[in-house]
Amino acid sequence: MEIVRSQRRNGSDGSAGAASLPLYKSAPSLEVRLEEFERCAIDRLRVLKAISDGLSRGKKPEEMDNLVGELWRANMKHQDVDETLRKDIISHFALRLVYCREEEMRRWFLSMETTLFRYRFRLQNAEAQKSIMNELQLQYNVLSHAEYETLKDKLIQAARSVNSTSNPETVFYKVPFEDVPDLVAGRRVFLLKGFAFVPRNQVVSLVCTIFRSNISKALALTNRKWRATIHDQEKDRLAPIVEALGNSYLGPDYSQPRECAEISLKDINQLASSSFPLCMRHLFGKLKEDHHLKHGGRMQLGLFLKGVGLKLEDALAFWRAEFSQKVGAERFDKEYAYSIRHNYGKEGKRTDYTPYSCQKIIMSTPSTGDHHGCPFRHFSEENLRAALNKMGVGGRAMDDIMDKVRNRHYQLACTLTFEATHAASCETGINHPNQYFVESRKIFQSKILVRMLITIV
Repeated sequence: MEIVRSQRRNGSDGSAGAASLPLYKSAPSLEVRLEEFERCAIDRLRVLKAISDGLSRGKKPEEMDNLVGELWRANMKHQDVDETLRKDIISHFALRLVYCREEEMRRWFLSMETTLFRYRFRLQNAEAQKSIMNELQLQYNVLSHAEYETLKDKLIQAARSVNSTSNPETVFYKVPFEDVPDLVAGRRVFLLKGFAFVPRNQVVSLVCTIFRSNISKALALTNRKWRATIHDQEKDRLAPIVEALGNSYLGPDYSQPRECAEISLKDINQLASSSFPLCMRHLFGKLKEDHHLKHGGRMQLGLFLKGVGLKLEDALAFWRAEFSQKVGAERFDKEYAYSIRHNYGKEGKRTDYTPYSCQKIIMSTPSTGDHHGCPFRHFSEENLRAALNKMGVGGRAMDDIMDKVRNRHYQLACTLTFEATHAASCETGINHPNQYFVESRKIFQSKILVRMLITIV
């Protein structure tokens, strides 16, 4: 296949010269194997998703700097500078293709790429930064000495209000205030008559504004090309990879039971109330209430139960007991038992199907009468509050969760729910329903062990 490449180290095609910081502006051809395309995309996606989690958890700027640096070194950096640049180019354009397809995906990708670029730009030396500014055609004027002397006291005061320990800048750029919305929102610049006076050490905001605008336009263009030609041309080769990457889960494999071994039918009701995440708790409750679930719900809950250790024989007995109350045992055996055996790899292609990740569940689109999907995304606020109340969530924890939901941080909302219901932190964040279950059982089992030790003592 061919994939676009934006620049070379010699500064042509939109590069940052010796800085080797791509601007991803142009797209010369580059031969890339599908395996390399997917591998590079996944590695960059690990970086972007960890950045997203760090931002949504409210990490401080210095903590984010350390996090991004560690992520880049672990996933993207190569001993050979040229190989690092090659991977950088391939991975960006691969994910641009993946995330151009829907508005919400475009917004997320744009925000994460800008955050990553901001960090990398700050690491460049002054010469490299100037080269990047020239390449982006930033035609901002440095404040003249006369203007500086007139506004000196106010400029110094503004600079010191941001960082009282640093020496005030003497070089400022006079720019339209709308070009630096983040600095204006954070009250980090002096404003006068529609202009913001940006100190040299804050010039990264000017650069990121232009970078973000360029990538936003490029995403819209890529989306049009994807819909018009690429999808149909690559429907049997590249398109399946692109679509899978959009729902990709990068954590452990939960296709087989992990630490918690097997669960039995006699324990399933208790486990559902104590250790199921909200999405599975909701499906389990609806199954008990209606004695039926549509296909999407059966797949989501059934594969989850398989992953937490429900054996095939018990799974058939569990679903038969519920469905037979509505459709009868004979119809269940004819119409539904096959799909359950199929999920366990005992029918058809005998594929060992994997439980759905949070990302796949969030991106699903349940219709009327469906109960699958992510409650944090698909429930109304009233229904979500009611469901969380049933789990014992309230007060400040409820407010924090709803705030994350409003900002579309659905996995973080689930993580906060876990922390509120288990009185324990989850630093890794929840990325998979089966991970939620495993971590929950660890906590409950440790509490049981502590009580046993106390009793013995």
